[in-house]
Amino acid sequence: MAGMGSTGDKIRGKVIVITGGARGIGLAAATALHKLGATVAIGDIDEAKVKESGTALGLDIYGKLDVTDSDSFSEFLDAVERQLGPIDVLINNAGIMPLGRIVDEPDAVTRRVLDINVYGVMLGTKLAARRMIPRGRGHIINIASLAGETYLPGAVTYCASKHAVVGFTDAARIEYRRTGVKLSIMLPTFVNTELIAGTHGAKGVKTAEPAEIADAIVKLVAKPKPRVRVTKVAGVLVASQKFMPRRFGESINRLLGGEHVFTDDVDVEQRRAYEARARGQQ
Repeated sequence: MAGMGSTGDKIRGKVIVITGGARGIGLAAATALHKLGATVAIGDIDEAKVKESGTALGLDIYGKLDVTDSDSFSEFLDAVERQLGPIDVLINNAGIMPLGRIVDEPDAVTRRVLDINVYGVMLGTKLAARRMIPRGRGHIINIASLAGETYLPGAVTYCASKHAVVGFTDAARIEYRRTGVKLSIMLPTFVNTELIAGTHGAKGVKTAEPAEIADAIVKLVAKPKPRVRVTKVAGVLVASQKFMPRRFGESINRLLGGEHVFTDDVDVEQRRAYEARARGQQ
């Protein structure tokens, strides 16, 4: 691939930590970065799965990481720096997306989404920045979603959480722009992982594969930018809504089936296993 040599040169030897790294986007990114010579460490709440994934990749460090627990997060980052050296990049990828109408959502599930998707990202950013700022270098990549720039019935709390990640990351990026520490937001479209099990996406909008998001993350690590949307087509659709009259933008969303994707058009049976895990029931 053209330019891949220079990309590889910029990634080789970097110490990169990925949360939620046992499966999906996190594992795809870990695999791609590891192949390019980065020193990758993955953490995940699923201890058995992260051991399986870390062993399969041949990583030196992998283990249980609860992004909502300051001690767990700090101890994981300490272990990485002790064994691998200063962290160059933290990718805050851990996130959950339980679906359902907001009036039916148990309070415990609402809190769980916000704890993992928002507080976990904030906590990781703070812990990494405290290490990176004194060194005058480092890169924090927060995985949001295009849902952080639009709205999706059936995923109200998820949308709120991703809007929060976008606002938080932009504000923190400006706060620390002169320190040498870079902050980026990655905004993927629907990605073919367990997160969207039992759903069918919007009409005419292609669902991305984890490898596509991983490729975008690789490029972002090599060349930091404030914001990257993936795929380009979905990104343009969402970004362009900001320049349309609200009524027009919402009518396009309706035409694409956006009001039903996560409400009436969900295969509950296909989604059962993911929902149980996302809701902390297993």
